[in-house]
This record gives sequence, C-alpha cells and structure tokens, in this order.
Amino acid sequence: MELFSLLDFPDVPEVREVGRSYLENALQKARTVAEFTGEMALADDSGLEVDFLLGAPGIHSARFAGPDATDQQNVQKILETLEGVPPEKRGASFQCVLVLCRPDGVHEAFTGRWQGRIHKFPLGEGGFGYDPVFFLPDKGVTVAQLPAEAKNKLSHRAQALVKLRQWMQKEKL
Repeated sequence: MELFSLLDFPDVPEVREVGRSYLENALQKARTVAEFTGEMALADDSGLEVDFLLGAPGIHSARFAGPDATDQQNVQKILETLEGVPPEKRGASFQCVLVLCRPDGVHEAFTGRWQGRIHKFPLGEGGFGYDPVFFLPDKGVTVAQLPAEAKNKLSHRAQALVKLRQWMQKEKL
C-alpha cells in the first residue's frame, strides 16, 4: 500500500464542513477526494464535546469562538463558558470519526472517544486545539502535557486508527 497526502493532489477541491455530524463531514471529505483522485481516501472529523454544554461545541469545535477563531480563542471561550462550573460537572470527550472511502462511494467508518474533563486553566505546551485544557484525571495531566508518543497511543484518533487497522487486516487490504 502506498500512502499520499493532499499535498500530492494540489487540485483537489476544498471541502467545506457543512454536515450535521462528524460522520457526514468525514464522509464528505473522503468522498470528494476519492472521486477526484480515483483512489481510496481517508478523512476524519473530530471535536470536543462538553457534558455541561450538552455536547457543544461538537462539530463546531474549530469555530466555537467564531469562523476564523484561533485555538487560543476557542480555549478562552470554553473557559469563559464554564466559569464557575465545578470540576465534577466539566466532563468532556474528544470524538473522532474516520472514514475510508472508495471512488465508487462505498465506505467504512471508524470511531474513537477519549474521556476527560475541562481544566480550569491551560496547562502544557504540547498539542493543539483544546489540548491545554483537556484534563485526563487518570493521568493527572492535560493532553498538552503528555509526550507526543503517549498522545498518539491514547487519543480519539488513535482509537479510530486501531479500528481501521483491525478492519483492514480482516479484509486483507
């Protein structure tokens, strides 16, 4: 199997995430690339779901503080929104849906979920997005404080990739 990135296909049309779920967004991206390139394509959509906010920001995680929000602005908005909320009510999870799509549209989806809670302030220098405030009670650190190798083994994306790999082995791909 040979892997390529979108950098290898600079003319692939941009895909706007307009779906109402992680699956719809990931499928739209994978299907667009697969149809354009004639090759199987892998795409994901992921986000942060906060229990106290009834699952928000969810599929709008990258745009929580506005359409052109930075990671820092999104983190600030989540902290402001949860100000005064006690730790036991700050449960959250990172969600990921990974889609492998053939050019004919046949596809498989794989999911991952990483449980944690939102910390009261950012900690750590690693990662991106909400990593500085996504606290892992069992580890006693935020994701931004984890070494990259640990994050790459534990994350919601890692969980979805394990399921993809298992499916590919079963299918002998």
